[in-house]
Amino acid sequence: MTLRLRGSDIELVDVSEDGVVTLRLRGSCTGCGSAAMTLRNGVERWIRSKVPGVREIVTTE
Repeated sequence: MTLRLRGSDIELVDVSEDGVVTLRLRGSCTGCGSAAMTLRNGVERWIRSKVPGVREIVTTE
C-alpha cells in the first residue's frame, strides 16, 4: 500500500505481530528536513487512530 502526496510516497512495508509498523518514505520525502515532523504529526496520528494495537512506527530506506 502506498500513499502519494505532492510528489512524495509513503509505502507501508510491514505490520508485525508485536505492533510495529514499518514505513518507507520515497520521492520528495527522501532527505526532506520536514519528513520526520510530517510522519509524527500527520501519518503516525492517522495510523494510530485507525489501527488499534500499534506500538511503534518506524521508517526504513
